[in-house]
Amino acid sequence: MNDKSSSLTKRSWFTIVFFGLMGQIAWNVENIYFNTFLYNSVYEKGAAAGEPPVTKAIAIMVALSAATAVVTTFLMGTLSDRINRRKAFISVGYIAWGAVTAAFGLISKENVAAVTGISDPAKVLTFTVWTVIIMDCVMTFMGSTRHDSAFNAWVTDVTSEGNRPLVETVLTALPVVAMGVVAGLGAVVVNTGYPLFFLMLGGTVSVCGVIGLFTIRDSKTGVARGEKRKTGYFSELVYGFRPRVIADNSRLYLALCAVCLFSVAGQVFTPYIVIYLQHVILPATGELFTSGVIAPAAAGIAVLAAGIAAVMLTAKKWGREKALIVAAALFTAGLFLTAYGKNAGTFILCAAPMGAGYIPLIILLNASVRDLTPEDNVGLFQGVRMIFTVLLPMVIGPAIGDIAIRSSSVGYINEYGVEATVPTALMFTCAGAVGALVFIPVIALNVLKLKKKSGSPAADGNT
Repeated sequence: MNDKSSSLTKRSWFTIVFFGLMGQIAWNVENIYFNTFLYNSVYEKGAAAGEPPVTKAIAIMVALSAATAVVTTFLMGTLSDRINRRKAFISVGYIAWGAVTAAFGLISKENVAAVTGISDPAKVLTFTVWTVIIMDCVMTFMGSTRHDSAFNAWVTDVTSEGNRPLVETVLTALPVVAMGVVAGLGAVVVNTGYPLFFLMLGGTVSVCGVIGLFTIRDSKTGVARGEKRKTGYFSELVYGFRPRVIADNSRLYLALCAVCLFSVAGQVFTPYIVIYLQHVILPATGELFTSGVIAPAAAGIAVLAAGIAAVMLTAKKWGREKALIVAAALFTAGLFLTAYGKNAGTFILCAAPMGAGYIPLIILLNASVRDLTPEDNVGLFQGVRMIFTVLLPMVIGPAIGDIAIRSSSVGYINEYGVEATVPTALMFTCAGAVGALVFIPVIALNVLKLKKKSGSPAADGNT
């Protein structure tokens, strides 16, 4: 256990909340609106003959973006540990991240055709799709440098075991707030179009980077500045893969496995969820503000709140590991139930248990990962963390979702007379099957904790 005070300064709280929220807004826009940008703008007239379907293009973009995020985090996380200056990585990363986001406003099939001189519609579509994918990867490099490599490590630097559950609760609430903000930004897309939307968002993110230059303070933990590390840079890149390191930190890797599995489950449907709501749930609902929607929504909110409270009370009374079992049960059951939500009201009600399990899972598992990460090598483990939390989920999850959608394909004829593929409820059932696997590492964490209490050598992993 580290010896940092359990109380954080106002400056630290400002950095955690402000930059955590802005980072989540930017990530949400990338994870949601870049997908709808492909679906609604680039593929507005459908795919040309021989072109991959839009869901396949989305899956490819998500997977390559995830791979970029992981490679970036390994390189820049290790570098930030060696330099021990997270502030520069956060601020400069924000500024560059915003600039690249703004550049998305310039991408269109018309602009691609004008710049490249290509006139064949199929080739223009291909070139445009790959331009979006490559630019997404460039943006991910900037964002991962800022968020995954530096900000996450900085939060671990400045927090302690005493305040991490509270910090993780706040950080977990931020994506929910960000989703509300991003949903509101959808009105901007409708009213102004994608070019102005991306320009406004990118400019805002870059301004945040400039603010960070004046507000963020580097922690004094880790290797002191000016002190040389005893191992080489490239040796540190593979540090987290060494068998001895894995054995010494067995509980950390079990927690990462649990994060990985529930993240895979989430990524089965997350890239397609807005499209599913737009073309399946909302058309089947009719008027939103009716008793048939409001009553189930109110019940869903009550289930969500009660589920979260039950999990957190379990954590307080019987410990984090047992609470994870309750959270995993709610999450998995909710995924299966969500497939039966046929309109807005029933969808919210059925999805409530999923949220009641998902939110505590994030809070408890992320707190565990921070607690179990060796304090003097925080940056070295950020790349490993990204493999479990980003690369595997974002490669495997969308691919499963794509298969589920195309195997039970439902289409509609859009305004251009082209049949477009629509996501189906089967993706939630597949997500539930993956979510059930979360029980394996969660139960193993409980077993290791019991062995640790009994003094068994098998529980010698990092605490």
